[in-house]
Amino acid sequence: MAATMIERGGVVAPPADGAGFVAWVRPHLPAMARVAGRLGVGADRDDIVQEALTRAWMKRGQYDAARGSASAWLLAITADQARKAARRVRPVVELAEHDAAATGGDVDGRVDVGQAMEALSVRQRLAVDCFYFADLSVADTAAVMGCSEGTVKSTLSDARARLRSLLEVSE
Repeated sequence: MAATMIERGGVVAPPADGAGFVAWVRPHLPAMARVAGRLGVGADRDDIVQEALTRAWMKRGQYDAARGSASAWLLAITADQARKAARRVRPVVELAEHDAAATGGDVDGRVDVGQAMEALSVRQRLAVDCFYFADLSVADTAAVMGCSEGTVKSTLSDARARLRSLLEVSE
């Protein structure tokens, strides 16, 4: 069944039927999973995506294509659910030996970048995650963040400068 958009009061909304909605969100699932994984540290990525999809289904009548793309709308919901999930996570102590054996490659490099990302403000981290890790455009990142494109560009510039100083990288 083809996913058809329904017009309600001049606003194009996601399909009201389950199969149509599934087809409508399917292209956005990889980006949703990336954002959930990046922002929901310690929480289950698949649970976050599932919660975001449930929320999107319940709020599908509120989608407004004039305010942003379907991707931006779905990722904003995913980011919100990831933040909620991350707040609910209890710290877990893991064995250092187990971690060392389970990971390979440039562990120090990944740790440095991970620590540097954690040092960014929440707003900077969201901008970096959306733009670089979820591969969103500046316009879609702005829609997810609820700000202007200029603010996204400025935030990304500040985040790159901060990461550069934290990682001691010269241009």
